[in-house]
Amino acid sequence: MELYQTILERLENVLKDHSERREYAYNPSMAWPETERFELVMGRDCAFELGGQGKGAANYTCVTTEEDHWKESGTVVIGKDLQEIREDTSYARLVVLNADPALFGDTSSRKGSEQAFRTLQKLDFVKYHIFAKGYMIRTSTENFREQVRVHKDALKNGISFEKLGNTFLNHYLEIEGIRAATVIFLTDPSVDYEALLADARKVHEITMTLSRILEGIPTDCSMCSLKPICDEVEGMRELHFGKEGMG
Repeated sequence: MELYQTILERLENVLKDHSERREYAYNPSMAWPETERFELVMGRDCAFELGGQGKGAANYTCVTTEEDHWKESGTVVIGKDLQEIREDTSYARLVVLNADPALFGDTSSRKGSEQAFRTLQKLDFVKYHIFAKGYMIRTSTENFREQVRVHKDALKNGISFEKLGNTFLNHYLEIEGIRAATVIFLTDPSVDYEALLADARKVHEITMTLSRILEGIPTDCSMCSLKPICDEVEGMRELHFGKEGMG
């Protein structure tokens, strides 16, 4: 079951609309260095901020199990790269992971569905364990934005989205069952960041709907607050009623 198919289709349209994007194949030897723990970048040391207050921002991680889609690991940049930015700007970082279906277990069983939910959470939480040097990430779990402060020294030392992408990819690809990963950085002001933010919320809602199904929810669709998600995600309603029949 492809939980995030509609989100991925919209993302593919964003990529088509920005044909001048830059793409870099995964190269682990070109990863940007990391620190052992969260690194604080003070305002006086900050060259600029990505996705700061008053600027567009979004962040989400989607998973697909289709072998023929998103099958090459790499980094995509839409808009200016870090060495080209001179002031605070809008920003989004989106991740698509191509995973072996076995990673999620048999979702027709309660145990399998619990495994799927925990796995999706684990994949999303990877971002909290990446501490790129001079690249202070502040992620809000409530509004699905990601803001970044870039240290002046990081710019002097040649930080770029390609190198950062390889750092993120190193973490995702070391997870057993992840066949490929794509990290997309967006800074182009023409991008509809509000739409990306809405999709980030939708990704969260879909994942949490899977959790709610495990808890047991009403079988009367007209009374259920999750109906909009079931209407959009193919197979979600069948999964829900499959759980109800398990006893």
